[in-house]
Amino acid sequence: MMVLKRFLTEEDGLSTVEIILILVVLIGLVLIFKEEMIKIVESIFKTITKQVNKV
Repeated sequence: MMVLKRFLTEEDGLSTVEIILILVVLIGLVLIFKEEMIKIVESIFKTITKQVNKV
């Protein structure tokens, strides 16, 4: 029971500010590399379509 109480009162986890900062960085990266990501995904789908047509 003591372990559960310590776990619930522990403050070593991620805070809301840290989570928001991580999300902001991820969204920024998506916006910066949007066109490159679209090209990569289109290329992958073209390859998949070609491979399916061979089967």
